[in-house]
Amino acid sequence: MPGKSYETDTIAIHFDGKRCIHARQCVLRLPSVFQPGSPGGWIKPDGASAEEIAAMARTCPSGAITYSRKDGAPGEGVPPVNTVTVRENGPLEVRGDIVHEDQQVGPRAMLCRCGLSGNKPYCDGAHVKGKFVASGERAMRQGDELPAKDGPMVLDPIEDGPLHVTGNMEICCGSGAQMETKTEAYFCRCGHSQNKPFCDGSHKKAGWSSAND
Repeated sequence: MPGKSYETDTIAIHFDGKRCIHARQCVLRLPSVFQPGSPGGWIKPDGASAEEIAAMARTCPSGAITYSRKDGAPGEGVPPVNTVTVRENGPLEVRGDIVHEDQQVGPRAMLCRCGLSGNKPYCDGAHVKGKFVASGERAMRQGDELPAKDGPMVLDPIEDGPLHVTGNMEICCGSGAQMETKTEAYFCRCGHSQNKPFCDGSHKKAGWSSAND
């Protein structure tokens, strides 16, 4: 597991700081466990039950917080439906069986679409400082007929270009309404497309570089 782990006899909490976007679900939902600035480490796994910790971890949108059960209870599975949700003025929120560089990265991830992240293809919150503006809403379109709603979603960032995603996916507006369905998509990650969330080739004119992928 990347990052650090905090354990009890029943559960291990894993935290990957590079994936954290400070959504604060952990601090707001379970302050007895997640205590920023606390001496001795900010995660106190003895502060709640394994069930409470697992339930909270599943709300972390970026996948920075995950868990492993040590008491024989099942761990987190993948969602029954793969979704890509377009966050207003922010990243793509992806839920599914996510694969990147031949590695499973968990069922939750936030992917950069402003072009400014220092941890591409993942979001690191740079869109806030960069004052990125892009709607999370658009009209529904006729989509692909999906052979299934689940299965692997493979992330393939193209050098100095868009994020190529293959797999069954429902693409949703920020409100949660379905935008369309696809089995393959090229998502803008330079921030310049006029057809967001999809690529329109604007990265070439902008001379955008993905050097830190």
